[in-house]
Amino acid sequence: MLRALLKTMRPRQWTKNLFIFAALVFDGKLFYLTDFLRTLAGFGLFCLISSAVYIINDLLDVESDLQHPVKKNRPIASGRLPVAVAVAAAALLALGAFAAAYALAWQLALTLLAYFAMMLAYSKWLKHIPILDVLILAAGFVLRVHAGTTLITVERFSPWLYVLMTLLALYLGFGKRRAELGLLANDAANHRKVLDGYTIPLLDQFITIVSGTTIVAYSLYTFFRPEAPGSHALMLTIPFVVYAIFRYLYLIQVKQIGGEPEEILLTDRPFQVSLLLWGLTVLAVFYLT
Repeated sequence: MLRALLKTMRPRQWTKNLFIFAALVFDGKLFYLTDFLRTLAGFGLFCLISSAVYIINDLLDVESDLQHPVKKNRPIASGRLPVAVAVAAAALLALGAFAAAYALAWQLALTLLAYFAMMLAYSKWLKHIPILDVLILAAGFVLRVHAGTTLITVERFSPWLYVLMTLLALYLGFGKRRAELGLLANDAANHRKVLDGYTIPLLDQFITIVSGTTIVAYSLYTFFRPEAPGSHALMLTIPFVVYAIFRYLYLIQVKQIGGEPEEILLTDRPFQVSLLLWGLTVLAVFYLT
């Protein structure tokens, strides 16, 4: 039962919460011990609250999951995790996260509350509305970035990163919808109602617009970032961003994968290498120049 509960908490998706470190890294404070520990604690609390959301989402989606070729094996849908246990776990995770967040920073507690309320509305209603469903997911990533700014004293964090995060999340969200539509084909609407409002050509247009805009926005950020006027060294990271965006597009359109973007992050070696090189270059620019 404990293993079933842990699986329902989806620890693989905790990688999304790493975006809370954006403020720490891009404000040049990665090696400030106190700020790092506060951000690390915030990351842990976001993992708890997001796991509570995943449990609640699975409780609400039991019937549709039973009709899905993969999701029917989820612990709640398959009966391996009793509903009562799932409800109790979700309540404990949420209450514990809110209490600890308030003790850490009341602004973080408000951010977690906003995220939790938004994702509950998403799980119950908003995920069935085309386009809005992906916008809500993008807003979740923006709140993760904002949470990081509530834990440290921000001095050089650029608002450009909020724009970039929104665009990147939209790109991943529409890519996920395309992968799901390709996997489930004509039976897609029976598994996820919102897919009835999408077509593959429409999603390809969305992805083309958002991916191009993301590359342009990131390039402009590297050139105009306010924390280092006159220094354009961050432009060296543009090729890695372009490759990662193109690689993800290749995987969802040619390899027909991408229904779970975190799986690509954890398993696709070329994608991992591009992110590693991007990260090392960013650290070199921010901390060695």
